Amino acid sequence: MIAGPTEGAPDLHAAIVGAGPSGFYAAEALLRKSPGIRVDLFDRLPTPFGLVRGGVAPDHPKIKQVALTYDKIARSPGFAFRGNVEIGCTVTVQDLTRAYHIVVLAYGASADRALRIPGEQLSGSHTATEFVGWYNGQPDFQNAAFDLSGECAVIIGQGNVAADLARMLATPVDDLRRTDITEQALDALSASRVREIHVIGRRGPAQAKFTSVELNELGRIRNCAAVVSACDLELNAASAAELADRHADESRKNFEIFRTFAATGARGAHRRIIFHFCKTPVRISGVEKVERITLAHSELQGAPFAQRALPTSMHLELACQLAFRSVGYRGRPIPGVDFDGENGVIPNRRGRCLLHGEPVPGLYVTGWIKRGPTGIIGTNRADSVETVQSILEDVARGPAVSKPGFAGLEAELAACKVVGYADWQRIDAAERARGEPNGKPREKFTAVCDLITAAGST
Repeated sequence: MIAGPTEGAPDLHAAIVGAGPSGFYAAEALLRKSPGIRVDLFDRLPTPFGLVRGGVAPDHPKIKQVALTYDKIARSPGFAFRGNVEIGCTVTVQDLTRAYHIVVLAYGASADRALRIPGEQLSGSHTATEFVGWYNGQPDFQNAAFDLSGECAVIIGQGNVAADLARMLATPVDDLRRTDITEQALDALSASRVREIHVIGRRGPAQAKFTSVELNELGRIRNCAAVVSACDLELNAASAAELADRHADESRKNFEIFRTFAATGARGAHRRIIFHFCKTPVRISGVEKVERITLAHSELQGAPFAQRALPTSMHLELACQLAFRSVGYRGRPIPGVDFDGENGVIPNRRGRCLLHGEPVPGLYVTGWIKRGPTGIIGTNRADSVETVQSILEDVARGPAVSKPGFAGLEAELAACKVVGYADWQRIDAAERARGEPNGKPREKFTAVCDLITAAGST
């Protein structure tokens, strides 16, 4: 722990960009390790908590309870939430480094990776982020439209986000009515005619990236069958070796769940979630909108844990009216900061932002924009602690010059309605009150203007 400010020494001011898990964990570590520091947590939306609010599925309320931890952090002395401020636009990173001793970029990875196949831009072809943001009430995606009038949807990807998409499409809408899903999404899903959801993986069942809990849930949806062909569970030697590895507990659990799906069958089910393995998307086809997708059968080649899926000349064509890609995320650059476009992250060394291989004084990074989109919510805590350790080492090397902190942004923010944490609490209370008549935990405001009105900002 570094000492707090000594008499006559300037206060330390830290700005964190992004009010999701990594931002809150960075704030927690700074406040705990550096008594007397002042931490301003910025977000471009008027609401905190990032993907905990806008990315966790409505039927997973227990995961959302981590926001209670963030609420405790937000009530700490020296902490301030500064919502509805877009860094890189309203305020630049250079403005922050001028006003703050410490700037931590924690704004995540919000761009979906592309498939880079013909037809990807047809109407009816969507990113996972669009659909997740839409049903979670994220303001950026409330104008999105999803044609649910067809009977077949395809999801490319076999991770937990793909599982969320499949579950939301397959779950009877009455089972969602008492969640915090938006009314707009409820109405659309009520009219959905989707009956078959194909979940496509380039590699085999041993390499699927679901957690076993999420995968198991797909087999427990009311009036829905999870379907796997038994022949798809025949493993090559390298995949068998992967499952035999002592660190592969989760993969072994997944494989046993797939075996259960294969043995259960789909008789009498109203909907089906069908898993396909070793299939590589080749193209999406249709005249004006999605009508079918072509998949190439793939062969796995390589050593255990280094296998590649190599497409063959054998193809499978699926008729479908809706296609989602869920093949990972990548970060976006922010003006004034070096960016690794190939990997979609900010170049860094233990959280210190780099320019031409050298640390940029006072500029740091944490979370997905630091390491890429890996791990679960809790993974961000250790990641942020590492970055804060680098910050503390740098701060200890010399006395800080005086900087104004938030007060130094007065000119840039003169025309903005900055939303504080007390304002967020008013939004929170209003949303809970809106949801109560329908037995919902909340009914979210889905437009920024309505959020600001509920905040009572002036």
